[in-house]
Amino acid sequence: MKKPKWVVEKEQARKAAASETVWLFGLHAVRDALMNPEREKLRLIVTRNAQAKLAEAIEFAGIEPEMVDPRKFTAPIDPGSVHQGAALEVKPLDWGGLAENCIGREHPRVLLLDRVTDPHNVGAILRSAEVLGASAVIGTRHHSAPETGALAKTASGALERQPYLRMRNLADTIVELQNMGFLVLGLDGEAEGTIEAVLGDQKDRPVALVLGAEGPGLRQKTKETVDQLVKIDAAGGFGSLNVSNAAAIALYASRHTD
Repeated sequence: MKKPKWVVEKEQARKAAASETVWLFGLHAVRDALMNPEREKLRLIVTRNAQAKLAEAIEFAGIEPEMVDPRKFTAPIDPGSVHQGAALEVKPLDWGGLAENCIGREHPRVLLLDRVTDPHNVGAILRSAEVLGASAVIGTRHHSAPETGALAKTASGALERQPYLRMRNLADTIVELQNMGFLVLGLDGEAEGTIEAVLGDQKDRPVALVLGAEGPGLRQKTKETVDQLVKIDAAGGFGSLNVSNAAAIALYASRHTD
């Protein structure tokens, strides 16, 4: 009996995911990945100079590096990448499910990204999320930045430590968080109230903040699913913030509402 088309497509997607690898580059990103026991490491390409700088991490990871001439750096990464003589092929990290990452902390904070596709923006958001104590950053499997070398380099090590989940459907994820007791707030420049005003004396509640891509912002379905739309109180009457800056300010504001 012939398998239905959707079954075949699902099996193909599962196989593709299983064979997926990522090339990380740059001394900081490579060092942090080498030092992460949860990261499956496949191949390390380094110049002699980079090997000397990464010696401790290479020994910790127990991986045999491939030495290359700096003028003939053979790793399959974008020629314009600032690799600093180090590139590491890895498997993407598996952070697990929503509940195990979002429940359990005191006053948890979660960031959700609605079609934020720029790896530099997502990398910067991961870095802010780690510094400001977010439980997780959540994107979607499609239309969000996957793990890439550029994302890891911008995240400056946070990719190895900050849970970054990619869920099938953002609206379903918002509802799931609401069912866990989260207050879900969508960032929108046209909203009436600020984060601080809306949270008021509820800052001890679990809070999820949803940010859209610059330009289009949140999709209509997202706006309809969140509990409330909020804005960042701006002093000037012009311009808008880069999404990574907005994420950092929103996260900070959600913790300091007094």
